Amino acid sequence: MNFPELTRHLPSRKNAALAILSAVLLVLAFPDFEFWFLAWFGLAPLLLAVEHEKESSDHSFVLGWIFGFVFFTGTCWWLTFAPITYAGFSPIVAYLLLFCVTAIVGIFPGIFATILSRLLRRFGSLALFTAPFVWVFAELLRYWITGNNWNALGYSQAFAQSGQSVIVSVPAVTVLRTAEVGGVLLVGFFVGTLNSAILYPLILRTKGSVYHSLAVLSGAGALLLLFTWASLQGRSSLISRPQASVVAVQPNVPMSGLFEEKWRLLRQRHIELSESSLKQLTTDNRKPTTVIFPESPMNFMFEEDEEFRNFVHAFAAKNDVNVLFNSAEPDASNNKYFNSAVLVGPDGKEIAQYDKIYLLPFGESVPAPLQAIVPAFVGIFSYGKEYDLLPLGDSKAGVMICFESHFGELSRRYVRDGADVLIEMTNDGYLGPTPVLRQHLANAVFRAVETNRPVLRVTNVGITAYINERGEVLDETQGYTEDTRVWSVGKSDGRQTFYVKYGDWFGWLCSIVSLVLLALTFKPKKL
Repeated sequence: MNFPELTRHLPSRKNAALAILSAVLLVLAFPDFEFWFLAWFGLAPLLLAVEHEKESSDHSFVLGWIFGFVFFTGTCWWLTFAPITYAGFSPIVAYLLLFCVTAIVGIFPGIFATILSRLLRRFGSLALFTAPFVWVFAELLRYWITGNNWNALGYSQAFAQSGQSVIVSVPAVTVLRTAEVGGVLLVGFFVGTLNSAILYPLILRTKGSVYHSLAVLSGAGALLLLFTWASLQGRSSLISRPQASVVAVQPNVPMSGLFEEKWRLLRQRHIELSESSLKQLTTDNRKPTTVIFPESPMNFMFEEDEEFRNFVHAFAAKNDVNVLFNSAEPDASNNKYFNSAVLVGPDGKEIAQYDKIYLLPFGESVPAPLQAIVPAFVGIFSYGKEYDLLPLGDSKAGVMICFESHFGELSRRYVRDGADVLIEMTNDGYLGPTPVLRQHLANAVFRAVETNRPVLRVTNVGITAYINERGEVLDETQGYTEDTRVWSVGKSDGRQTFYVKYGDWFGWLCSIVSLVLLALTFKPKKL
């Protein structure tokens, strides 16, 4: 191996350290640390390192890749929990597999740094203000190539409303509100803009650079106010008092050891927890009530299991409730099963069924070329195709099963079709008492803000919570405990946010801007 040739493509140690510092600051901004305000300047060291290495695209790519590798490893190390705990992998093997994944995903910050270095070479230090556009482009690219955008920059602001400092949290909440216009990508854009504005005068150390930064911040502030105002125009509101009740059950079903006797005891425990909460609602004028069981390892099968059908019917009839639960439902045409949410009425008959559309890659599905050699962690399911809405009294609900709360286009489709509320049924138990519990919750926060609809989050091991349309997490449970919650549901006036109508328009706008600017860097300069 020619080490001198290899090192020629590597950045300096100082700049590599800046990239690592940036990654660490961003790791601290996400759960479980949740120092979300660090994201407002956490990217600045990476931007500074790229500015130092702007003459070399190779060096800049490596800087971005180092940042990405450290950041994704630091925030997603919980991916090793299931292989070690349930598949018997040694920690060494599990972490080697993790490093393979984070090394691949680190390519996207590498792409960001490479493009930014070219822009800095062509347009000078002012190109730092293009960084937010390029960052959003890189995140959208990651989403469309890998199928997810976990821990995108904007998600760092999900819990800003719980901040202790009013001075800091008020602007953060305002930034969060812009998700109604442009989704999580727009929130990430504003966070990135502040990073650029902080760094620019530090690089040039001139009055002019301060004025440039103030001008950019003023422009960003004006946009922020404009987007916030626009989001408020599409806000929905309840047009009636709550017309239905929901009982959310968090049963804390373990991920292993479910032999037949224990399985039946745990199933009965679902009923006991539900009936304990239903007593709170027992009045002569009780509103229509739905009991929700979360996704879990219980493996209910409504259509093919007569005994389970009778069990659900007996519970629903006795308590005069609808029951919503996760079930494996047959797909006869493909000789597979759907991962479904099934709603059953007091008469024991199915009212509605939603079949999961966004299956977990390598957990519930495997790309066709790899199915013969790579097993799915849970099983091979069929993809659902229908965006079915479920009735909750007079209201309508769209269901997101587990990983589906990550996809803004699913929740916005539900609201476009008339959903008044969103329901998330999930089980994060396979990933242990790790940061994934709150990272996954952050996704639901954004789905609520983007659509201006409450999210009823019902989980197996936590965190069960009611998330209102402003993104406030209310009535949350502790992780890995049995618990229940009782919530009321009303009907919205049907108004739709800008994001619901137009989706990731802002991400595509940033992509166009980034590609146009990149194209200009290949155009020869005029002498």
